[in-house]
Amino acid sequence: MSDSKKILVTGVTGYIGGRLVPQLLSKGYDVRVLTRDAERLEGRNWIKDVEVVEGDVLEPETLPKVMENVDVAYYLIHSMSGKSNADFHERDMQAARNFGEAANQTGVDRILYLGGLGNPDDNLSEHLASRQKTGEVLRESGVAVTEFRAAIVVGSGSKSFEMIRYLTERVPVMISPKWVYSKVQPIAIRNVLQYLVLAIEKPETKNQIIGIGGSSIITYADMMKMYAEIKGLKRLLIPVPFLSPGLSSHWVHWMTPIPASLARPLIEGLKNDVLVQNDKARRLFPEVKPISYKKAVELALARLDTDEVETTWNDALISSKGDERPVILETKEGLNIERRIRKIDVPQKKVFEVFTGLGGEKGWLTFEWAWKLRGILDRLVGGVGFRRGRRHPQKLRIGDALDFWRVEAIKPGEILRLRAEMKVPGRAWLEFQASTDEESGKTKLVQTAYFAPKGLMGLLYWYALYPIHSFIFSSMIDNIVKEAESEN
Repeated sequence: MSDSKKILVTGVTGYIGGRLVPQLLSKGYDVRVLTRDAERLEGRNWIKDVEVVEGDVLEPETLPKVMENVDVAYYLIHSMSGKSNADFHERDMQAARNFGEAANQTGVDRILYLGGLGNPDDNLSEHLASRQKTGEVLRESGVAVTEFRAAIVVGSGSKSFEMIRYLTERVPVMISPKWVYSKVQPIAIRNVLQYLVLAIEKPETKNQIIGIGGSSIITYADMMKMYAEIKGLKRLLIPVPFLSPGLSSHWVHWMTPIPASLARPLIEGLKNDVLVQNDKARRLFPEVKPISYKKAVELALARLDTDEVETTWNDALISSKGDERPVILETKEGLNIERRIRKIDVPQKKVFEVFTGLGGEKGWLTFEWAWKLRGILDRLVGGVGFRRGRRHPQKLRIGDALDFWRVEAIKPGEILRLRAEMKVPGRAWLEFQASTDEESGKTKLVQTAYFAPKGLMGLLYWYALYPIHSFIFSSMIDNIVKEAESEN
């Protein structure tokens, strides 16, 4: 039965979508994925098993080809912003409206959507209300919708889990505002995926809103205490009657890799208890056995310990720089280029492994204090900072966050190009390329910094920091060579 259905998955560069695809493939479904840029999916181990179609939910003319012959469509697209912005909200609603209308016109049987838990009568935060409004807009299309609503999703790499993890590990004494004592029903990522997959073959879930949660009903304070207990840490929580969502988000901004702009909507959503209100999920999905928060944390930590993290919260471009598309680099007026070349008697593959291993815990092989200082300065002005690390200690794929860079292009054995996501007056890239020199037979390593300045401030920034960059980048390429030679 499963192989007769064509399934469309959106949001595949995001946390949930990226994990859903392999689950659907394992059940034998014919999977099509929607993306704005197919290159961003390179490196996924399932890419050859799916049909990739480029399109944009904000460009309705691109959607009919995406929906053609689709039976079930997953809508896993939702933006986050810490700013109260009517245009931002309307853009999300328009995206859902376009998707629903296209699904209706092309005969899609059902839309599956993952929204957020919360009682609509409880004065929900703007973010949670928007999640639920998205479900309403999808239903207005006339297509049958199955809407799941979940609170915190616990899994290696999820935004909420990472916030709890970093706060607990880095802050021995935590000032705990009122929202820390709200009740929540966290759910393991594996249970979320079970519900999403099983719903396809359950027609009785059509036109249903289904709250889903784990077996534990606890507070956020309990979540941190349990995490500390599992990790063998002693932590003290001091309750305080103040600390607004704005102040709390800046606290998270400095203590975790999650910037204030993304932490704030999460925190604003914590003011209410978010619990499953009925037994609908249990009745419709008796085969799903929700696991406890403690078990979910243990499973997530096991994934982290073995570097088996499939997706992370910062995979999606919206997590840091909006939907900015990659830029094709050219050598032309207005683009400042700083290039260094070394020839090394080491196999090309080994050199590639060294520069693709940069960042995260390994660092950048030179002046680590300067990189960290740059990250601190970026945090001060609201940027992503330096704490995002990397998804895997050695493997990279297009779209990965790498400290304050984003992997924009990667060609196995040859090229790695990173786009800067720290706040700069312009746009910046750092590229590494390994090739075989025809004359000498040695490996030629080319390290290039590109900067496209924005106005006068951009030019001043480039020339003011050029002496520092020159020193750091020269040292970096020399140390890449040394490491490659030492490991050969």
